[in-house]
Amino acid sequence: MATKPVNIGILLPTRGLLLRDEPPTSADLILRLARQAEHAGLESVWVGDSLTAKPRLEPMAALAAIAASTERVRLGTAVMLPALRHPVLLAQTMATVDVISRGRLVVAAGAGGAFNSEQRGEWAAAGVDPSLRARRLVELVEIVKALGAGDTVTYSGEHFQLNDVVVEPRPVQPGGVPVLLACHWRADARETQFRRAARLGDGVMSISDTPDEYAHVVERVRAIAAERGRDPTALEAVFYLTVNMDENLSKAQAEAEDWLTRYYGANIWGTRWGPFGGAERVRERMAEYVAAGAETLVVRFASFEPERQFEAFMERVAPAFK
Repeated sequence: MATKPVNIGILLPTRGLLLRDEPPTSADLILRLARQAEHAGLESVWVGDSLTAKPRLEPMAALAAIAASTERVRLGTAVMLPALRHPVLLAQTMATVDVISRGRLVVAAGAGGAFNSEQRGEWAAAGVDPSLRARRLVELVEIVKALGAGDTVTYSGEHFQLNDVVVEPRPVQPGGVPVLLACHWRADARETQFRRAARLGDGVMSISDTPDEYAHVVERVRAIAAERGRDPTALEAVFYLTVNMDENLSKAQAEAEDWLTRYYGANIWGTRWGPFGGAERVRERMAEYVAAGAETLVVRFASFEPERQFEAFMERVAPAFK
């Protein structure tokens, strides 16, 4: 099967390291997979984010190490929770990683959840009222983008007040590090998400939508961006896909279920994950998201053997999308 080209990246298992029976003693697996992805010709590598709810390597520190171990691949977060952080420190950290990587950083960001005790505890640990996390995200993105553009920032918001702040180093990328904003068609506050992304984002990322829903996300955000006088085609459309490459369907489903349950504490989206069970199923699903408007696909392996999954993906799936 052949389909139109799409940029492909993989999510590196910075949380997967902590799902094994023994605690990690190095990040060698992460760095090795990043180099393998670059050598195989993939366009990007990505890492997730969580403080205490879903523990993992801190994303900016991990990406700095990956930047020093690679030369070409884009380095992304999928997704970061900026509202856990202070915008001035975040702006400096992002600029530092962009300098180390010679301009390869992209930050996909979202408001995050507060649906269970672990998530609510995460916000409490950061000293953030979870009911205000979306409004806090807006202020953070506004500030970080202004600082990344080299502006002297004075800001008076609900959460942050700044007076004549400048951050150095500046990002290598003109205008600062691109920020993609999470959007989901099924979310209760979908219109708020779409307007936020159309106003502030350099693109969108979705993780749980079906292909039809994702097409609506991309179409709606770009339509609002056009209404605001922005170039809708300049907004990157990214989808984050979770797969298992085992050709034995029952084994693929069982491993993915176990892995996702350990990852989240429950299989929170059921059949919206996947596909699980072989290259043909994965190729077909990826092609559906490309047809729905995805320009970049980020692939996560729901497996305790990510290197074996990566090899199978590169051999039997990726060639169809070159």
